[in-house]
Amino acid sequence: MRPPRGRPVLIAACAALVAVGACGLRPQPTGTTNVVTVGTAPPATSLPDLDLDPPAESATPTAGAEADDSTWQTKWGPLSAADRDLVKKVRLATLWEMTIAQQAMQRGDSARIRTISEEIAEQHHGLDEQARALATKLEIQLPVRPTDTQQEWMADISGRSGRSYDVTYVKWLRLAHGQIFALIGAVRGSTQNTLIRRFAEACNAAVLNHQRLLESTGLAGPEAFPTPPKT
Repeated sequence: MRPPRGRPVLIAACAALVAVGACGLRPQPTGTTNVVTVGTAPPATSLPDLDLDPPAESATPTAGAEADDSTWQTKWGPLSAADRDLVKKVRLATLWEMTIAQQAMQRGDSARIRTISEEIAEQHHGLDEQARALATKLEIQLPVRPTDTQQEWMADISGRSGRSYDVTYVKWLRLAHGQIFALIGAVRGSTQNTLIRRFAEACNAAVLNHQRLLESTGLAGPEAFPTPPKT
């Protein structure tokens, strides 16, 4: 397994910063949750806690940093950069899709939107638990907030009401699911890591189901689908 790098220094540094109130990682009481607030939308219900070992950190490299495209050796098989990327992308999906689905359970204009949103939120919660468990075992640093683009999607959905809310909700969720679906297939077909292989299969089943649910609303227009791959 890839040995942890710089953890003693990170822990010591963060402890020093906490002492003066400057550390950005704020400890939370046991049982609290992290909720992403979007515009004036009502608060979403609980997001999973971020208590990971190693601690969850931003997956976005700092300016000038090079992406790690190395393959790590683990007792479950080689762990490629694409394998790690899938775990991070699923975490990112949960951070916005689960939150906005919980919101849609309350604000959706149609009963169908409210119904499918409950199932989408529940399955994202399960995927997130798996992603966090993998991050602990494989020492993958996870994102702690949605990307700028994902936050823009959330704001666009939350700023609407009625049928416009439903249409915009379906558009952005279906587009996002279509984008990650290709990555899931690529990782499942190439990974040599047994943990990632099982995770990819769980992701494939959930994301395929979510696409079907979103399409079943009849609101998925052309803009809700990613650009077809080049042949």
